[in-house]
Amino acid sequence: MPKIWEFASYNLLSLFSPAVGLEHLHCDMKRGFTKARKREPQVVELLQRDNIHQRIGILAQRGIYEFYQTSLIAAEKNAIAQISEVLQLSQEVDSVRTKVIQILENYQNNPFLAGKEIIKLSRGDEGFPEPIVIQQGNNTFNLYAAMDCVLQEEDGTLHIVDFKTGKSDFDRRQAYIYLLAASYIYPQQKAVASFYNLENCQQSERITASSSILKSFQIELSSLSQRHQKDLYRYRQQFDDFHRIYPPNPGISCRYCTFNSICKFAISEAAA
Repeated sequence: MPKIWEFASYNLLSLFSPAVGLEHLHCDMKRGFTKARKREPQVVELLQRDNIHQRIGILAQRGIYEFYQTSLIAAEKNAIAQISEVLQLSQEVDSVRTKVIQILENYQNNPFLAGKEIIKLSRGDEGFPEPIVIQQGNNTFNLYAAMDCVLQEEDGTLHIVDFKTGKSDFDRRQAYIYLLAASYIYPQQKAVASFYNLENCQQSERITASSSILKSFQIELSSLSQRHQKDLYRYRQQFDDFHRIYPPNPGISCRYCTFNSICKFAISEAAA
């Protein structure tokens, strides 16, 4: 197998293994469609269709960014209208526009970042962040960790905040990825991470990790990055082995899978 520049990210980790409690819904074939067959026209169409929740998240993040990049203040009556115009929400489908406006109104009433020292605040639409090159044993991989917001507490501690939308539970592994990234970007500073849901205004506990935990997590990500590239290589060598490289897990998860219309292993809702 030729050397391929390997990478790891929370997205890749979640495609390999689900969060605790969601194991029964995991299907490795979804990783195959998403990563190995992502350029096929049918898969491209389905991925775009499934991105409505991602679109809401990006626009919500951009809206929070606009609160702090203009002269707008949360108390202004027309702040939401002005931000909606900046975001061009009139061009979005009704479900996206309605949800984003609701999120902006929630934030206006509960300005989470008010009075905090902001070190970094992402727009949400910048694309892939600069990778962090990590050497683990004989393996080198790129770690991608897009941080929504980095605050500095009064004692100098860095506080990484990841904004959420929807009903998804917080996944501690994502916080570990942020903390691992912070150990390289800000090596001299203590760091914590948390999640904040922009829809229900709920914040998670602050998550920390010892150096030994981060080291173990780094080893896991290194192994994962190598396995992912090996799977891609195997698939490109033999397309007919798709279901062996990315084994399906037909069942109740098929009801919610983006690819159930093109997956020959998918079980219909009636059968499930």
